[in-house]
Amino acid sequence: MSEAPTQTRATGVLAATCLSTLVVNANTSAVSILLPAISEDTGMGVTTLQWAVTGYSLVGAAVIVTSGSMGDVFGRKRIFQLGLLVFVASCVLIALSSSGGMVIAGRVIQGAAGATILACGLSLLSVANTGSEQLRAVSLWGAAAAVGAALGPLLGGVLVDTTGWQGLFWVDAVVAVLCMVLTYFTVSESRDPNRSRSIDYAGTLLVALTLAPLILALSKGSAWGWASVATIGCFVISVVSGYLFVVIEGRVKVPLLDLALLRNRILVGATIAILIGAGTINGLMYLLSLYFQDPASLGFTPLQAGLATLPATAGLVAIAPLVPRLASRVGGRQVIAAGFLLTAIGFAAVGFVQSDWRYAAFILPLIAIAVGMGLSNGPASSASTACVAENQVGAASGVSNMARYVGAAVATALAATIYGSVIADQTAAGAAKGDALASGLSAASWVMAAISAAGLLMAVVMGRHSTARGTLQDAAAAAAAHTHTLPTSATPVADRAT
Repeated sequence: MSEAPTQTRATGVLAATCLSTLVVNANTSAVSILLPAISEDTGMGVTTLQWAVTGYSLVGAAVIVTSGSMGDVFGRKRIFQLGLLVFVASCVLIALSSSGGMVIAGRVIQGAAGATILACGLSLLSVANTGSEQLRAVSLWGAAAAVGAALGPLLGGVLVDTTGWQGLFWVDAVVAVLCMVLTYFTVSESRDPNRSRSIDYAGTLLVALTLAPLILALSKGSAWGWASVATIGCFVISVVSGYLFVVIEGRVKVPLLDLALLRNRILVGATIAILIGAGTINGLMYLLSLYFQDPASLGFTPLQAGLATLPATAGLVAIAPLVPRLASRVGGRQVIAAGFLLTAIGFAAVGFVQSDWRYAAFILPLIAIAVGMGLSNGPASSASTACVAENQVGAASGVSNMARYVGAAVATALAATIYGSVIADQTAAGAAKGDALASGLSAASWVMAAISAAGLLMAVVMGRHSTARGTLQDAAAAAAAHTHTLPTSATPVADRAT
């Protein structure tokens, strides 16, 4: 008699968590498309508005692991609902904003909410299902994350053209309220009774204090002067906070980051590879969103710009499910290396951009970048959880998820700084606006190419490692790999034959 209600409840959990991850990832990927429209409405320059992107990722990096820990201790449903409530509040705050500062503040709050929704939503889904049903549910969650990330720019473009940039946040708020209602009626509360109630709040604060001054220095360094007191002071604060983070992590009962994991060469290489992949895709989306919409370059509408990014966003998701089988045949590190090489070539091609380029000239480089990222993301994400013992999989997944946020925050700030400073220098030197924009995009693309090329070294650092077999579950995990680390069929260390 209890089977039907249990099945209904599991379906409700699946609906609430998949819908929430779809809306969070769509929101995250859509915001770059909105920046020119927000800039026009609020009068704040797009270079400053990059904090709406980097601030979100910065806070997400600090909160993603802590929110999961809070769910284990205080109740996963309770913290998930809290995340949804804060997400709704942040959407309303942003939609009602009359200044760029309010938009940035709302996005910073939204970063905490989004990370909480993802961390606790996946936990709720895992405890609500067992065996093959759990694998199916997690795979669907991963597919929803991938679809949301791919559709975000297009959805953002449609809404800007039809409702104004505020429309995205009103829609997101409504969907999040629906998720809250579903969660209230279908999700049972759960905790981890075996987990210590100690939560590393100090580590969370120090992650933010490490990243915020670093990003501020990258954003303002060219204006302040790289040798100025303000710039050097930011770097010093970042270094000191990073050092204190390491000290604290070695002393707290349940650390945000288990420092012992850093002795694992495969995990370190995979984590840096994930950081590079997440950073470069976010940097690319920021650059293209601005360049495609600027009247002095292509002059696209937000909708046209959203459509124009599809070769990068949808292409990445489309190629990723095919990668696990390829990796199982030729080796994970070979696929990762090939992916970063192809990505670097794609960015280098964009580095040759000229002001007279039309959109057709961007298509092949964007496809190369998308395919390259698809090749590198999946195997790196799979390796990060397969290279540790089974009881460390959760911690390793937390490290890689934090790395995504760190990469997105730092690389976007770096891309924005290079793009803006080169444009300013070229304009001051008398260059035409179109030529200055092309020079800015070129310079930033070459830096992204160099960062992608550094990913080749990570394939060497990782060496040989276990790869996924290429199941349907692996395909979903690979598709979601640029947004979240999911378990795969790659054999954990403890399960391998000795």
